[in-house]
Amino acid sequence: MLTILGFAMIATFLVLIMMKKMSPIAALVLIPALFCVAVGQGAKLGDYVIDGVGNLAPTAAMLMFAIVYFGVMIDVGLFDPIVRGILRFCKADPMRIVVGTAVLAAIVSLDGDGSTTFMITVSAMYPLYKRLKMSLVVMTGVAATANGVMNTLPWGGPTARAATALKLDAGDIFVPMIPALGVGLLAVILLAVVLGRRERKRLGFLTLDEAVSQEPETVLVGAGGAAGDSDRTRKTSGGAGTGTDVEPEAAAHRDADDEGFKGLDPNRATLRPKLYWFNAGLTVALLTAMITELMPIPVLFLLGAALALTVNFPQMPDQRARIAAHADNVLNVSGMVFAAAVFTGVLSGTGMVEHMADWLVGAIPDGMGPHMAIITGILSVPLTYFMSNDGFYFGVVPVLAEAGAAHGVSPLEIARASLVGQPLHMSSPLVPAVYVLVGMAKVEFGDHTRFTVKWAALTSLVVLCAGLLFGII
Repeated sequence: MLTILGFAMIATFLVLIMMKKMSPIAALVLIPALFCVAVGQGAKLGDYVIDGVGNLAPTAAMLMFAIVYFGVMIDVGLFDPIVRGILRFCKADPMRIVVGTAVLAAIVSLDGDGSTTFMITVSAMYPLYKRLKMSLVVMTGVAATANGVMNTLPWGGPTARAATALKLDAGDIFVPMIPALGVGLLAVILLAVVLGRRERKRLGFLTLDEAVSQEPETVLVGAGGAAGDSDRTRKTSGGAGTGTDVEPEAAAHRDADDEGFKGLDPNRATLRPKLYWFNAGLTVALLTAMITELMPIPVLFLLGAALALTVNFPQMPDQRARIAAHADNVLNVSGMVFAAAVFTGVLSGTGMVEHMADWLVGAIPDGMGPHMAIITGILSVPLTYFMSNDGFYFGVVPVLAEAGAAHGVSPLEIARASLVGQPLHMSSPLVPAVYVLVGMAKVEFGDHTRFTVKWAALTSLVVLCAGLLFGII
């Protein structure tokens, strides 16, 4: 019964948010509360929620101060050289912009932190998407999938969890997987090319200078057309970047966020060019401390944010202004994390997660034992989406490894196969960083889910096939 109710709770949540019948925060709180009562454990709801909040509180603190820290770094211009390089490549061509999104997300993902990746990627690319009226779910989908592939880095989390759960060396798991993950990253870039060509066909493209110089009401022309070809002119919606045709007068009602490249303004008052190398050094030191686990990550970001604010903005009014500028993102993300704590707390406290995992493992026929690595790879796609990484790697993977060992399957193969689902995992409603992504991009979580799931799942299967082809899995 708990197995059925667990799957029903997750399905109900996903359906309601994708149909936009409930907001993610409301769904994350109310649906598990109702199911907790349905399983007859309503009296323990408070304990489950407190346990969930306690488990996710460090994550919420980390995200809060990470948003402030990297928000300040973006304000002072630390990432402007990278952004300028990507934008020079893009040239306001929708296809190049989508590919640039994938490349930028992959590069920034090297720090192993999803929230950082999404903050920098969205801050850099959002103004371009808005100016050219490109689909914002394309940006969030490509960024999340690229980050999911890179999330398998040893310091990203999943690899370390797999190594810990199976008592293996993280390097032995990750290094042989590099070719397969490289193929996965190429698949993301190919996906970006396909989606970008679709956006180019829908919108056309201009040079960056032409795009910036256009008035807000100016429309783009079809690819290959000239500015004067009025018969090929197409007006598109600037609201959510969906590309729906609108009447001329409706096109004049532009969103305030679409009034130019605010995030890329080279003359913004917050720039601190004289402190560039200090900020670069501080960021490198912070990331190094994270990778070497010098201190807990929330503490590192708390100290980093305080130091960055004090040095770059020594005046109290300036510090308050910077905190206020990022308060909206902080509140949205931290609120979502604590709401997710209700969901995870009920899922774990009632025993639903354990029953779901046992049912899935028990459903595997004994004759499939020699192929347990392939089964692990396939199962990792849905399970890492519906479960937290902790639940999957510490609850399910050891059971799969034990079953595989009985048939001569190496724990290393099981560990490597367990990484396959990460491209989809990064769009899971249980991943706090995804709320940074959709919040900053002003995209509904349901829209992001509906668009991204199929592409991310396909990328995961590409990684699995590549691993099998190279003999890694």
